[in-house]
Amino acid sequence: MPASIAPSLDADLARRLTEVALRNVGTEYPYHLSHMVRDAADVRAPRELFPVFWGSYDWHSCVHMHWTLARCLRLDATAVDAAEGIEAHFDARLTSSAVAREIVYFTSPGRASFERPYGWGWLLKLATELGLLARERPRAQRWADALAPLARHLAERCIAYLARADHPVRAGSHGNSAFALVLAHDYALIHEHRALAQAIADRAASWFGADRRYPADYEPSGDDFLSPGLCEALLMARTLPACDFGDWWDAFAPVPATFATWLVPVPVSDAADPKIVHLHGLNLSRAWCWRALLPRLPVAHADPVRAAIDASLAASLPAATAGDYVGTHWLASFALLALTEPLAIASSLS
Repeated sequence: MPASIAPSLDADLARRLTEVALRNVGTEYPYHLSHMVRDAADVRAPRELFPVFWGSYDWHSCVHMHWTLARCLRLDATAVDAAEGIEAHFDARLTSSAVAREIVYFTSPGRASFERPYGWGWLLKLATELGLLARERPRAQRWADALAPLARHLAERCIAYLARADHPVRAGSHGNSAFALVLAHDYALIHEHRALAQAIADRAASWFGADRRYPADYEPSGDDFLSPGLCEALLMARTLPACDFGDWWDAFAPVPATFATWLVPVPVSDAADPKIVHLHGLNLSRAWCWRALLPRLPVAHADPVRAAIDASLAASLPAATAGDYVGTHWLASFALLALTEPLAIASSLS
């Protein structure tokens, strides 16, 4: 099974991704704290505020480092000792009492937008992965059950937010609406959450359905780790029937001269800069989007897109496991998205 699900994830790379993820989730400082301080009592250490997700530089990175560990474990892509380390970590961190305290944080006054939408999407993605893992490893059921209340809370919060979100955020960073909804859509499918799936499809249509000749040459901005255009296209591919997506793509696709912008890896001038290093994530997330979109694209795109995937991975895959902590605390997840999706999700639905 691992070879067919993740053909690009070899054992050595899986080991390195697992090692960096385990190291990250246990690294408490430095920590970039996004936290509204309402009074002196709110001045507290990350470990006290977030009993589950206190490592890996910030809350959302800690969430998707846990997803990295769960995905590697599900693909049987880790050595026995690494698998034991992941299981021990999840036993210690993913407990009902700790998750309950995370929910208290989310539901406290003044925190309605905490980690919206990026962290919400990744938390739902983690819940999805743990649920799939539990089908194969009974021990994982306790972790999935522990996280489930927070996932349900954020799914409902997402539905309520989408009902009043008249406009998408088209940034190439954490605020991007389409990326978060792609991750949330996986949760809606796997958990058969029809209300969430419908809310996502409705907003995708109203936000992006009328887009024409996307200006790909406006990308990237200097600290993008996502392509707003490709994330939008991927969301539409997830929420439209194949025949309708083809019509949408024909209208949306950039003109050839600007389309080429998406096919060339973006150089990273300073991977030790916490914003410029985002561009490594852009290359990896482009590869992820292209791999997922490829079956739906016109035949003429196939060869250029496959070449773009290879070039993007070659440019930025090494940064996922080596370099400054400003990159390695999060890039492993984007590498794993690029290498193991969409097949790892599609196989679970077949």
